[in-house]
Amino acid sequence: MVASLRTPGVGASLAEIDDATLGVAFCAGEEWALEEAYARWSPIVFAVAARACGNTHDAEDITQLVFVSGWRSRERFDPAKASPAAWLLGITKHKIADHWAAKTRDQRRLQAVQAASDGVVASEEGVDQVADRVLLADELAQLDQPQRKIMELAFYHDLTHSQIASLLSLPLGTVKSHIRRSLGRLRQRLEVDGANA
Repeated sequence: MVASLRTPGVGASLAEIDDATLGVAFCAGEEWALEEAYARWSPIVFAVAARACGNTHDAEDITQLVFVSGWRSRERFDPAKASPAAWLLGITKHKIADHWAAKTRDQRRLQAVQAASDGVVASEEGVDQVADRVLLADELAQLDQPQRKIMELAFYHDLTHSQIASLLSLPLGTVKSHIRRSLGRLRQRLEVDGANA
């Protein structure tokens, strides 16, 4: 264990510093601790992100975001309550969920642009379908978090309730309740909008 939070001296190696001491130094804003934390835990953060995203480019971006976010919010890290690795993996889960939410928004925008650029819709039915998609996307956007994120993961990414619970670190029953309540709210809003049309 290192007595000082300053950069280890000539006789000390960063590899000899235990995780708890490194966590305290990280929390205190020691830049060498950020470098060492990245060296130790970026491979596991990257592996989790790559598995969730399916490609290395997005995983690299998420890994960078995790460490930037961790460094900026280090005052919220309590080394007495969690290990630095567990804390960083918690941030990783949130960044992965944010990544999928951004992808969903981008896909919705792209679909709306493509639908608009396809020219004249051949029938009233086609117009109604496009309007329904836009209306549904708008209604989803009005849901509070975490309901919106849960619904997007369920319907745009076809994740199961168990996968969503695991990804967002929520109990399975909570995910199911959020989906049931969100569907009820969406149904009510769509029925009201349909009655006003």
